Amino acid sequence: MLVHTERRLFTVEEYHQMAEAGILTEDDRTELIQGEIVAMSPIGVRHAACVNRLTEALSHYFSGKAVISIQNPLQINEYTELQPDAMLLRRREDYYVQALPTGEDILLLIEVSDTTLAYDRMTKLPLYACAQIPEVWLVNLVDNLLEVYRAPQADAYTEFRRMYQKDTAVPLAFPDTPIAINDLIP
Repeated sequence: MLVHTERRLFTVEEYHQMAEAGILTEDDRTELIQGEIVAMSPIGVRHAACVNRLTEALSHYFSGKAVISIQNPLQINEYTELQPDAMLLRRREDYYVQALPTGEDILLLIEVSDTTLAYDRMTKLPLYACAQIPEVWLVNLVDNLLEVYRAPQADAYTEFRRMYQKDTAVPLAFPDTPIAINDLIP
């Protein structure tokens, strides 16, 4: 006899209530993806070093031009809240104290990928495209390169480019600010 089971999907609001009630703690590395609570991979040494480099580079280039958000939550929709490694957000005087940023607030989103490379490409990128985030950089630590995704349509990006350590990337939102890929990849 086959028993039909139904999954219970959570909203972002319920996900936050779990944290407030102590069911989820700061030590629980999780994301809410399409209503499901998903455990995040542990951060390795190279991944952490890359995020540190990103933090320094973004601070150098964009301090005062954008809100620099490192490993903070991003609400995609009612059922999805992710924690990208870095985001450049539109400047707001309140620094997003009233609500988490949404897709329309993002100028550039950056994920650092090593063990999560396939997951980031297959699961997270379509969510970012659905949220109309104009540009996503995937720092690919497996192949030591930067993958640049632009022009979201539906659940995909229509422009894709690989950039190597000798190259320079220029964010769409800041066309006068080239960044050496070598500065991003440890």
